Parts: sequence; structure tokens; C-alpha cells
Amino acid sequence: MIVDPNGYIMTNAHVVEGAQIIHVALPMPSVDHPEQIAPVGKQRVVDAQLIGLHKETDLALLKINATGLPTLSLGTGRPVHQGQLVFAMGSPEGLENSVTMGVVSSVARQADPSRPVVYIQTDAPINPGNSGGPLVDSEGYVVGINTFILSEAGGSEGLGFAIPARIVHFVYESLRKYGHVHRIEVQAGAQTITSSLAKGLGLAQNWGVIIDDVTPGGPADAGGLKIGDIVISADDRPIGTLPAFTAALYLHPLDHSLKLEILRGSERKTLYVVALEMKEPMDALPSLANSNDNLIARLGILALGLSDDLRSMLGTLRNPSGVIVVAKVADIRSAVTGLETGDVIHSVNQVPVDSIASLRAALSQVTPRGAVVLQVERDGGFRWLAFDME
Repeated sequence: MIVDPNGYIMTNAHVVEGAQIIHVALPMPSVDHPEQIAPVGKQRVVDAQLIGLHKETDLALLKINATGLPTLSLGTGRPVHQGQLVFAMGSPEGLENSVTMGVVSSVARQADPSRPVVYIQTDAPINPGNSGGPLVDSEGYVVGINTFILSEAGGSEGLGFAIPARIVHFVYESLRKYGHVHRIEVQAGAQTITSSLAKGLGLAQNWGVIIDDVTPGGPADAGGLKIGDIVISADDRPIGTLPAFTAALYLHPLDHSLKLEILRGSERKTLYVVALEMKEPMDALPSLANSNDNLIARLGILALGLSDDLRSMLGTLRNPSGVIVVAKVADIRSAVTGLETGDVIHSVNQVPVDSIASLRAALSQVTPRGAVVLQVERDGGFRWLAFDME
């Protein structure tokens, strides 16, 4: 989706993650008149530069060397309503410039209970290839960017999800300015209030968000926030769910204190908490990898050996020896491994791995179509990834 006439384009992070070369196919002058050809001297396919990506929201910003491009407006100030008519645009299954129609099924769907991210749910048919395309209202304003579907068969079953426009706009501004997303932290934990939690703690309400941890000496502690406080609002935005609280932290500007209205027992209080920028160590790792020296072609990844500096960036590892996956590489012949960015590979078929060289040596012993079992560390736990080598 072109968001600036000078060549800035938003898409999904999973569309471009790990790609060594990115091409952008610009549309013909008019999709209504396919017999027209592009003006002389204007290329239809151009190279693109990846400005930055943010995996948590699945968004990426590209830049092409072009000006005077048509754009879509991010309708960040326009409310989205359940039942509202919307149109999904993209290239499903490679069918370029396709448009489908549906309604907004939910304005704030938390598709994964383990992740505090909400989406616009729509029944507009969305299929593989719609990723990164806009979801627009009947006046052409962007309400979101299509990102994934829930489907048992792999095709559209009326359960499509789009990243809300206000999140897209925030990520776009941050990626364009800094190359990564600035997000604040207050060094406090929060969780959703359940009926059992409310009864057990004797809370004044059985819904909302409660603070379950405050780091001693951190900004939340200094601002007066305490364990057991119920968050009523953040920056005057009502907080009813954990995703709403997370969104408030994303949207809060770095140069202002976070205004929190909380309920402590039966007393309402207003607190001001100094915000710190949250550091994402993984954001900086791909820039440390050279595509020639760090490419593990048989696994389709870029990897780095664990140095002391990397270990300090990543925090505590249960096994300090290994190789970390910093990117997945598109468009090369490699096995489907199940590896994810951030995984630390500790062994290949029970052979310990402590460097890029030892990883390559272990893989060289695997014959084509041979079985591979990787031991990886992910999110503080070990797991096996088993697959057949291409």
C-alpha cells in the first residue's frame, strides 16, 4: 500500500522478512482499462529498499525510487463500526489488483489469547496474496492492512484479520523516522482480571486490567503505581482489556509522561509515570549479518555465532553456546525447518553447535532427503525441530 507519493510503501513483515532482493510491481495507469500500457520510460517493476520492519505488529516499510505516486489515506481518525461495509485489496493467489467485499465482523478481535494484539475481523474474502494489502471503507479510507486468515482448508472461510489503521500509522511514522519502532515501557506487569481473580483478591470489579508486578526502583514504582492497582485509563483512553493497555503503551509519545488513572481499593487516583524506550535486541541483529558469511543456505537462514556481546543483548540463555537465527531467507531452495527468527540452534542430530563453522560442518554430514533434528532454544525453553533435508 503506497502511503506517500515519494515512494513509501507499507506491507506485512512476513511478506518481506529475510528477502535479499525486493521488487515492487507498480499498477498500470488504470485497472479499468487493461489495454492501456505504462507511459514510455516508466518501469512497471522497480527495486525496493527495506527501511525497517516490526515483527510484533507484522508490518514493514519499503521505499522505491519514484515520485508522484497515487496514495491511500490512513483514516486514523475515522471510527470503525461492526457491520460496516469494507473492501479488501490485494493479489490473492497471484491474481493482481483483486477486490473483495464484506463487513467488519469485529472492531477489536484478540485472535491469540497469548498475545495482547487486536485486529479488525472481516468476512471479506481474504486469501494468500492479500497479505499487506489495504482494507478500506466505502469512501476509500484505509481502516487496516490485511495480515492473516483463520482457515482449516487454507482458503477464505470468512475469518480474515487486518491490523487497525491507527497501529499502521504509528508503526509507519516510527519506521520512517527511526528505522525501528519506538515503544515505551514503565517496568510494570499487567494481566486481565477474571471472575476468580476478582473474588480471590476482593476487587471492586471483575473485569479490566490489574497490575501484577512493579519493578523496584523503576519508573512505575517512582510514579506511585502499586501491585493490585486496576488501570481505568491510560492517556485518557479507557482501558478495559490487556490489548487496550498494550496499545496505549505503543501509541504513547516518548517525550511525555504516561498518565494513568487507577482504582486502588475504592479510591481513584491519577498517576504520572516517566516512560522509558523499550529496547528490542532482535531488531539490530539482521544488520550484523553479512549475506555471504552468515548465509546457511540448506536451512534458509542468516545466522550469527553467539559472542559475549550477543549474549548480553539476548539476556539469560539456558545453554550459552550456539548459533542464533537472525533472519529467514526467501527464494532459495532450502528445507522447511520450522525455525523462527531469534531461535538459538544448539545441536544438529545431537552434534553440538557452537559456531557458524560447526553448524555448516554438521549439516554437511546430512545427505539429501536425510533426517535432521535440531535442538533449539526459543522463549527460554528447549525444543526439537525435525524435518527431512531437501
